[in-house]
Amino acid sequence: MLGLVREQGWLADRALEAVLRRQKRLYSVERRAAAEALYGILRAQGRIEWLLGHRAGPAELYAASLASSGALPANAAERRLGLERGSLAPLAGAEARIAAIADPVQRLGVEGSLPAWLAERLAAEMGLDEARAFSAAVNVRAPLTVRANLLKATRDDLARQLLEEGVEAKETPFSPWGLVLDGHANAFGLAAFKGGLFEIQDEGSQLIALACGARSGMKVVDACAGAGGKTLALAAEMRNRGVLLALDVDGDRLEEARRRARRDGVDNLRTKPLPADDAEADLALRDEEGKADVVLIDAPCSGLGTLRRKPDARWRLGPADPERFARIQKVLVQRFSRLVKPGGRLVYATCSVARAENEEVAAMAAALPGFSPLPLERTLGAVLAGKVGAVGNELRLWPHRHGTDGFFVAAFERRKG
Repeated sequence: MLGLVREQGWLADRALEAVLRRQKRLYSVERRAAAEALYGILRAQGRIEWLLGHRAGPAELYAASLASSGALPANAAERRLGLERGSLAPLAGAEARIAAIADPVQRLGVEGSLPAWLAERLAAEMGLDEARAFSAAVNVRAPLTVRANLLKATRDDLARQLLEEGVEAKETPFSPWGLVLDGHANAFGLAAFKGGLFEIQDEGSQLIALACGARSGMKVVDACAGAGGKTLALAAEMRNRGVLLALDVDGDRLEEARRRARRDGVDNLRTKPLPADDAEADLALRDEEGKADVVLIDAPCSGLGTLRRKPDARWRLGPADPERFARIQKVLVQRFSRLVKPGGRLVYATCSVARAENEEVAAMAAALPGFSPLPLERTLGAVLAGKVGAVGNELRLWPHRHGTDGFFVAAFERRKG
């Protein structure tokens, strides 16, 4: 698996899926162990390579991760992976060597196993202490969080059903829909999942859907719907009444959203694939302009807030990527803001932590003719908005502060008249 990621450029989740599909006899505990081993190596890769002093191959990375974690002594790890004796000697005294790095930003990068450009960006935008806390939080396993599908069960009902299936769950601290499951659960194999009682969804993602304030009878547009995670949360808020329109340039992902909607009992969903060409996409949306009560733009982004779930992303991205995505995001805000009717709202969101993709795009949205910032307490409620730290119409969610993935949300209202 690691070879597919490192040498052939596969996404980690795709490589894992492909390999495990061929290994049909593995028990679920063995599959989890393989996944955790792969993601653990990818999280530690930068730190290991700094200690070794060179770019490491898959076998060397695996051996180094075994030795660094204490699973095996270095000499035993070398023998197991067929490495030359002494290959892992540079790992000795790792903590002292890292602590001795004079440049605090370089030390942040090595401690957090981050590429240099990302360490520099985080330090500049967040400050060293905050960046250090963030990098520590994205280097641990993410919790298994689910959203109760209120079309079929309350959160309490779901918790009872899960307990009957032998799975313990605790309520999420912010989302009124969420539960954190025992991390050893095979969620996809549960009867509760197959029956559509829940969807796997990070708590921060749930809060984005909640911030939209979707209600029964509205027309709601999920403008970058993908496979429908937030779409389905919006459907539950609408209680299947009104019109829910999911848009995306990827028709296959919209088909996945439709399949999930059927399992969840959603029957007010419409989907519409959009052309990839900007001019053609604008033309395809002409009939929808000025008709939506709510438009959610969960924009394509760098994904810098999801590094704990996608540890390989840090090695795929480059320093120009946040600005590259920001240019795309501004086009999408211009396009989909036209769908909002007077008195309706626009909600912009990303799973990035880069200011270029977040506050800078939000400032552009606030300057759109006819739009004004909409305080998030209007949709989240004053108590929850205060609890999560919303400031006016904007909210930042952080792994190290909220226990969620990193998200940004900004809400706007189109003025009447």
